[in-house]
Amino acid sequence: MTSSGASTIKERLNWEITPELYQQIRRLWIKHSIAEDKRDLDGLIATLAEDCVYEIVPTGQRWEGHDGARAFYTTFLGAFPDVKFNLTDIVIGPQGVIEVADMTGTHAGPWEGIAASGQQVACQIMIYFPWNPAAGKFAGEKVYLDYHTLMSQIQA
Repeated sequence: MTSSGASTIKERLNWEITPELYQQIRRLWIKHSIAEDKRDLDGLIATLAEDCVYEIVPTGQRWEGHDGARAFYTTFLGAFPDVKFNLTDIVIGPQGVIEVADMTGTHAGPWEGIAASGQQVACQIMIYFPWNPAAGKFAGEKVYLDYHTLMSQIQA
């Protein structure tokens, strides 16, 4: 980790939480989750800062800005149109939201160059929604999952 990365982390650790900020972040995460469940792309995008970044951490894939977020969701929801996230843990703080969920779905569209297989997938996923205090919105998502297991289920 570079010293600038450590500095950023130190700064974030010093962000204060107030009941009002906690409620603001919580309400926006709920709005984001409802929009995702309804497949409402405009509702999803409304919860994100303009310079948001979506990242699948194990692969290093990134999508930037509102157009990138839209491309990520279009591809992801096209590949797994029935995806469900069963929340198992959540942490909300001034740095954002971390959710842990059991993800299930059907591989019904192309993903990572693999045509729809019709295979059922299930894995645990952790998503970090970093908070952008200047925008009062999320700075995107950092997705952590066992990508090898997910891909082996798709290709089964």
